[in-house]
Amino acid sequence: MPAPLPSAVRTADPGLSSEDLAPIAPTERSWGTGNYAALWISMSLCIPTYMLASSLIEGGMNWWQALLTIFLGNSIVLVPMLLNGRAGAKYGIPFPVLARASFGVRGANVPALLRALIACGWFGIQTWIGGYALYQMGVLWLPGLATLPAVFPTSWALATGPAITFVLFWLLNMYVVHLGVESIRKLLVFKAFFLPVAALALLWWAISAGHGLGPILAQPSKFASSAAFWAFFFPSLTGMVGFWATLSLNIPDFTRYAVSQRAQLLGQALGLPSSMTVFSFVGVVVTSATFVIYGKTIWDPVVLAGKFDSKLLVSVAMLAVALSTLATNIAANIVSPANDFANVSPERISFKTGGYITGVLGLLIFPWKLIADPSGYIFTWLVGYSGLLGPIGGIMLADYYLLRKEYLNVPELYQYQGQYTYRQGYNLRALAALVVGILPNIPGFLAAVGAVDKQTLWPALVALYYYAWFVGFFVSGGVYLLLMAQEKRAGVSSPLEVAQG
Repeated sequence: MPAPLPSAVRTADPGLSSEDLAPIAPTERSWGTGNYAALWISMSLCIPTYMLASSLIEGGMNWWQALLTIFLGNSIVLVPMLLNGRAGAKYGIPFPVLARASFGVRGANVPALLRALIACGWFGIQTWIGGYALYQMGVLWLPGLATLPAVFPTSWALATGPAITFVLFWLLNMYVVHLGVESIRKLLVFKAFFLPVAALALLWWAISAGHGLGPILAQPSKFASSAAFWAFFFPSLTGMVGFWATLSLNIPDFTRYAVSQRAQLLGQALGLPSSMTVFSFVGVVVTSATFVIYGKTIWDPVVLAGKFDSKLLVSVAMLAVALSTLATNIAANIVSPANDFANVSPERISFKTGGYITGVLGLLIFPWKLIADPSGYIFTWLVGYSGLLGPIGGIMLADYYLLRKEYLNVPELYQYQGQYTYRQGYNLRALAALVVGILPNIPGFLAAVGAVDKQTLWPALVALYYYAWFVGFFVSGGVYLLLMAQEKRAGVSSPLEVAQG
């Protein structure tokens, strides 16, 4: 039987609360330092992390340049992660509810849906990885799978065989959603044991086949000049920040269960940068080794595993990749967007319905194109969506720390008529600041995806895109503070004065 809603929201207005969105009472919080460290170790041990590191090698970096870029990016994104996490730990509220303080009780749906759409993209990418692993296994036993007639338009760049296994794996994900998240726990345990063992086995193979670490790590940087390096480094750093920019927003979904602030702060600080860097080292070494062994870099571990001679070994490896990807997908890419979609209409959209919406949208983003090459993975996907999430983070942190001084009136976060009503439930100043923060990154994004010719744009606008998350974060945060200060000068009480008055 579900626990009753906390007294603070028992009188919540219809449509603003549910069992999933209500605050977690302090007595019901049980996550300690170890839980948060384990969360990040589990989240970091995934195929996209490996591909993150290997894409930097493929892009031209040497091993230490790639690792340093990853460590710096994760250290930077850790800051907003910890700051947003404090609010969740203090009040026990999830991300969509925290966003109501700055965007309004209705306006919070805008950042929640933007974050949810990006999670749908990650769901699609993970599903493609799992489906392609099944294809690599299937083609060993059924070679005809690789020569099936083309049924999709050429512009889709989608072969029939991989499409079949992709859809089958997608259906498996939807079946797990239908069963409920509890059904994934055993798979998460499997992943926790399998991926570290598999990573070590792959590392051993790379060192052995590459004749030791020396020749592998001796691979030089491929950049002809320092200017070429910096031109690749800065967008790559933004991509590293963008990799976890999603979680830097909705981390309250997890820190609301913390037994103390120290638990979530220390657990995340210990778990995120270290586990990302360590697992990335495997991707760096193995990808560098492929150049020594095959004469070319292979940045996709699923493609690499398909080159092994033993059918049985490849089959076991691909099944294991598919199962661990399934576990990661449900835990990381279904739970949060399902809650975000439910926030739009808690009475109509259940967790399962939100999960189904995530699944359908994950199909429609053409995930196989996003990870077809390292350039698309970093410049189009990671940097592109960071330009949407940076502005949201800037607004929320400016509001919570600089305007409200970490004070929230929790009952009124669940009421249509209250401190966070603004104008019919929308804080138009926050929405305006969001748009202003996104706009500078649009020209560069259009150039990156080939929608406009880069030569027709002002070079400075194109360059801004390389810093998309940083530009959006500081521009939106600054504009939001200016607009809210203007409102105060016009005679409207500040959020803090309203809360305390």
